[in-house]
Amino acid sequence: MAGNLIEVTDLHVTYRTASTDVLAVRGLNLTVGAGQSTGIVGESGSGKSTVAKALVGLVPPTSGSIRIDGDLVAGERAKGYHRGSRWKVQMIFQDPYGSLDPRQQPLDAVLEAIQHWRKLSKAQARTEALDLLKSVGITERQATSGLRALSGGQRQRISIARALAPSPQVLVADEPTSSLDQSAQAAILNLLRRIQAERGLSVIFISHDLGLVRYLTEDVIVMKDGFVVEQGPTDQVLHHPTQEYTQRLIASALA
Repeated sequence: MAGNLIEVTDLHVTYRTASTDVLAVRGLNLTVGAGQSTGIVGESGSGKSTVAKALVGLVPPTSGSIRIDGDLVAGERAKGYHRGSRWKVQMIFQDPYGSLDPRQQPLDAVLEAIQHWRKLSKAQARTEALDLLKSVGITERQATSGLRALSGGQRQRISIARALAPSPQVLVADEPTSSLDQSAQAAILNLLRRIQAERGLSVIFISHDLGLVRYLTEDVIVMKDGFVVEQGPTDQVLHHPTQEYTQRLIASALA
C-alpha cells in the first residue's frame, strides 16, 4: 500500500544463547500507514515486545526486512538505523523508572534528546524542551526538580516528551501503562490519544490488555510463540475472533 510509514516483511528474530536458540518472532508481516494506530497483543513471551525493539533498532532481525518511510533500515543490503531514518520511529518504554536516568532533571533528559537529533542552539533547545514538557502536563517547576520527587505517571509523561523530541512520525508504546496505578493509566492513555490526534502520529501499541487495545487502536495483530495467529480491524478481531487462541485471550480478559 502506498504511503506506509512502516513496512515489515517476513521478519524473524532469534535470540542465541549458550545452550539454545530462542525463536522470538517468526515471519511477521506488518504495515502501518500515516496516522494509523495498530495494536500488537499476546501473552508474555509471544514476541510482541521483540517486534517493538526490532522496529526501533534495539534488536537486529535474523532475516526479513524493515522499511521506515521507504528507507530499508533492516535486512539484506540495509543501511541500518542511520540518522536519516532513526528519528522517525521513537519508543515509549514500559518502565518509567528504569528508562530515565535518576541523576538527570526531567528538563535535561528532554534537552539531551533534542540536542542529539536536531540542530538547535542550547537556548532554542531549552525552550523547545520546556514546551514539550508543558504539552504533556509537566510544569517548569517539575521539569527542574529531581526525578525521585516525581510519581510514576509524571515520569512516564517525561518519557513521552523525550520520545517526541525528534518530532517522530511513529511512536512505539511498549506496555506504557502497565506499571502505573489505575488513575495514572487513564491519564496517560488519554494523553497518547491527544498527542496522536494533534500531531497526526502513527502509534504501535504493545499490550496484553485487550481493553486498552480496543480503546486505542484501529487494527490489531495477535501473536503467540512468535507467530501471528490473527490480524485485522480491532473491532472485528476482538468481537468476532476466528482463531481459538484469540478466543481464549478474550475469554481470560473477561473472566
